[in-house]
Amino acid sequence: MALVPSPRLLSLWLPVIGWAALIFAFSSVPDLSSGLGLWDLILRKAAHLTEFAILGALLVRATRREVPAFTLGIAYAVSDEIHQSFVAVRVGSPLDVSIDALGLLAGIVLLQVVRERLPARGAR
Repeated sequence: MALVPSPRLLSLWLPVIGWAALIFAFSSVPDLSSGLGLWDLILRKAAHLTEFAILGALLVRATRREVPAFTLGIAYAVSDEIHQSFVAVRVGSPLDVSIDALGLLAGIVLLQVVRERLPARGAR
């Protein structure tokens, strides 16, 4: 008997997998420099923050708990930096893991704030 994931499980985890794959794809690009000097650095770090904020929100949605979501997100951030160390012209950076962690926290907190402000399902 084959194990077939439920539609609910797929709807929770496919966005996480898809978003992680997108992050992986961007990490595979050897040079993302725009030639804008300092602005390039700022934009790339803002991208890290944003990518991982979205991942954090998706992980909370999938796991339904903040701590496991954050832990999985950190593990992915570390693996992303290891992956980048094998891409030409790229380097793995502990600073980027820290920025990714801030992004994860931002996404997790933002999702919680939105959930608290929305009326409960079925309530009028």
